[in-house]
Amino acid sequence: MRKGVRFYQKFLNPVLKAVAGPMSGCRYTPTCSNYFLQAVEAHGPWRGAWLGICRIFRCHPWGGCGYDPVPPPRNSNPSDPAP
Repeated sequence: MRKGVRFYQKFLNPVLKAVAGPMSGCRYTPTCSNYFLQAVEAHGPWRGAWLGICRIFRCHPWGGCGYDPVPPPRNSNPSDPAP
């Protein structure tokens, strides 16, 4: 899964930007491909992929824009100190 996203980032995204123009990038921060990778890392392959796919569907000209971080895992407690 990660290799597919990295392939997109390295090879397909530059081609899409060359064809569609520099303003055709992701409307969100982090980009959709980085969000996908972060979601898989934080939530595992199934839920992370689902969150990434949902984010990709939100990224369209009539959708939102701006900062949209990956939600924390359900079992995480924000008051727990970091190890």
